[in-house]
Amino acid sequence: MSDMITIDAPPNDLEAYWMPMTPNRRFKKAPMFFSSAQGMHYAMPDGQRLLDAIAGLWCVNAGHCHPKVVEAIRAQAGKLDYASSFGVGHPQAFHYTNRLMEIAPAGFNHVFLAGSGSEAVDTALKIALAYQRARGEGHRQGLIGRQRSYHGMGFGGLSVSGIGWHRAQFGTLLPGVSHLPHTHDLARNAFSRGEPAHGVDFADALDALLAACDPSTVAAVIVEPVAGAGGVLPPPKGYLQRLRDICDRHGILLIFDEVVTGFGRLGAPFAAQALGVSPDLITCAKGMTNGAVPMGGVLVRDLVFDAMAQGPEAGVELAHGYTYSGHPLACAAALATLSVYAEEGLFARAASLAPIWEDALHSLRGAPHVRDIRNLGLLGAVEIESTADAPGARARKCADVCFDHGVFVRALGDTLVLSPPLIVEESQIGQIRDAIAAGLKEVARLGL
Repeated sequence: MSDMITIDAPPNDLEAYWMPMTPNRRFKKAPMFFSSAQGMHYAMPDGQRLLDAIAGLWCVNAGHCHPKVVEAIRAQAGKLDYASSFGVGHPQAFHYTNRLMEIAPAGFNHVFLAGSGSEAVDTALKIALAYQRARGEGHRQGLIGRQRSYHGMGFGGLSVSGIGWHRAQFGTLLPGVSHLPHTHDLARNAFSRGEPAHGVDFADALDALLAACDPSTVAAVIVEPVAGAGGVLPPPKGYLQRLRDICDRHGILLIFDEVVTGFGRLGAPFAAQALGVSPDLITCAKGMTNGAVPMGGVLVRDLVFDAMAQGPEAGVELAHGYTYSGHPLACAAALATLSVYAEEGLFARAASLAPIWEDALHSLRGAPHVRDIRNLGLLGAVEIESTADAPGARARKCADVCFDHGVFVRALGDTLVLSPPLIVEESQIGQIRDAIAAGLKEVARLGL
């Protein structure tokens, strides 16, 4: 690999950087680097180009280094590099939040800004607890997440997450947290196109869980409309609405974690709109700034904000915030990103490409070792049969072959997860499909 590093070379000593979610010792024996990106492609130091089939990390919805976003950041950095949002404001934060509310679901007219998706989730959980206290129900301390869910790496988000190996090193985390079952059901829903036909009954587990723990002690339920890092699991038809109905019946807030699905991934600004179910809080991040500057946020339904704004005018409504809430560079990038989405019609483009994406992915049915294929909007997953002695090995090898074919995909366990930028072309969808097909063929040839 060292022969490939001819331009934009990293230092010879790679030890100082403890990389996240990475087997550091293995990586540093054979490192791979991206040195630049443009549009749909990454470039490596040797000039090799890779089609980005995962939008960076679910976030670069408008393509890499979009000139309007780049220029907005450059201009803002030379004008106002930083300003706190604690008791003083700067115009960009207000311009951005006004624009964001124009595309938010009905009944959402406020947003709390954070610095990441993890911060957004922890913020939403705290807002839920504070809301229940504000309306005289401070005894509601319980939180309910879901198996195979991912809600970031803060203590709150990790507590409600449902991916065991993410949690294993850190003990019990927050008390009073329960988990619903996941909705992955191969017996009834293998190779579903879009929302699976079966599985609304999975939502009934919430009723059973509430019966066991007393619904009057529960503050909020949090779910991803489409589970992302858990393997791209679309919700069964009627499932989210049933969760909504159960939460309403018991005075429990429903939180949608839309860090992945927000900003066009399902063909609408938010999955709440695409799927026709309105939660009480919506977390977002990733696509807010097209991945260019860290940012997160919580969209707050009016009934929640109004309950929090009943005290003295001089009082702080929520004793919570971050140094980088409403950061000027992030707001500039986010404003430019919203303009790009609107001017280029990227949400509608995602909706129009979704059937083509679906057909391309499902054409892989019958390829060697393919166990399931799932899709919704411009999200997709190809689940590969595991081996008892080396779980995940087939998917990793398939991803490596895709890399050799010039396509960057991500293997999570036994599943290839896919979320291309919304600017993807039909021919590039075909390139992604063909690379995966080649990877599956190679896995079979090697007898893995």
